[in-house]
Amino acid sequence: MTHDDNTPGPVRPAWLKPLLWIDENLEKVIILIAYSGMAGIIFVEVIRRFFFNQQAAWSTSIPILLFLWLTWFGASLNVKRRSHLSLNELRMRLPYFGQFLCLILDAVLWIGFGILVIYYSTQQVTLAYDNFAIVTGTNSVMQWWFYLATPLAWVLLLFRVLQNLYQDIWRYKRGKPFNLQPAIMD
Repeated sequence: MTHDDNTPGPVRPAWLKPLLWIDENLEKVIILIAYSGMAGIIFVEVIRRFFFNQQAAWSTSIPILLFLWLTWFGASLNVKRRSHLSLNELRMRLPYFGQFLCLILDAVLWIGFGILVIYYSTQQVTLAYDNFAIVTGTNSVMQWWFYLATPLAWVLLLFRVLQNLYQDIWRYKRGKPFNLQPAIMD
């Protein structure tokens, strides 16, 4: 990631390129897989229900559980893009130091809330794991596989918060304008 939008970034070694690709696309890939799975299951099961009077018992529970992966990794993606709960209209009217303080406050609040979410959602995952909770309508699909989305996505979300905070501090030290315009359509 280059900090100055007007100059090209440093030359990256070849071994770093896959990590940079993952950093850029991880949430998008997970969202695509979860959404495709949900849509595929629902499409096939609607056809089966209306044309063949059949339906898999798990077809209503798995899409709902895949939605956990979709929403939490979507939240992480939006934090990365700075388009998630940011109230930028007010911030852009503040002086430069006020903008910086708001960005610091954002990071502190995200980190505090994230720690709570990770702590309690990990307890939920552990409980489902310890009790061998099975997804309704299946014989062997474990619920904790889906519940794991919440703590994993929030760890990634907090990583994105720290990436943004690093960038904000870097910009503040150099007197560069902050990135307050969300990148919604990337």
